[in-house]
Amino acid sequence: MKRAISIILIILCHTAMAQKHTPLPHGMRYGQRVSTTGMMPADKLEAFMAKKARISTTITGRVLRVTKPKGGWFDMDADNGRIIQVHFRDAGINLPADLKGRSVIIQGVAEKQFIADDKQHFAGNTQPGNKQHQPLSFEASGLMVL
Repeated sequence: MKRAISIILIILCHTAMAQKHTPLPHGMRYGQRVSTTGMMPADKLEAFMAKKARISTTITGRVLRVTKPKGGWFDMDADNGRIIQVHFRDAGINLPADLKGRSVIIQGVAEKQFIADDKQHFAGNTQPGNKQHQPLSFEASGLMVL
């Protein structure tokens, strides 16, 4: 009886210790190695792109939430309520949910998503002063945790 109780206690202690999550260390990488030359904050990305639809760059910012851990989909804060939707080029990347709230550096291709309202001036349905921001998406090749 004592032996059975001690085995059960050992099993319970082992499973309780196995479920602890270790924090993400500084410099942890996902995907390819990230080059930090020419890095810019995420809130400056839209102004840097200006009229360009796509651009290869490295940005730094804070992760708002991991939307899909498998495939590496997450949202990044771009200030003023703006969100950059990020996904990895390599669908085999698995991101931990602990990435939420952490500052990261990502490298890849930023792209403006065009919406139907952008072309309304061709139909004559424009309203002066009604300028919309285009949503940004980012296809990351690599990520490094700060």
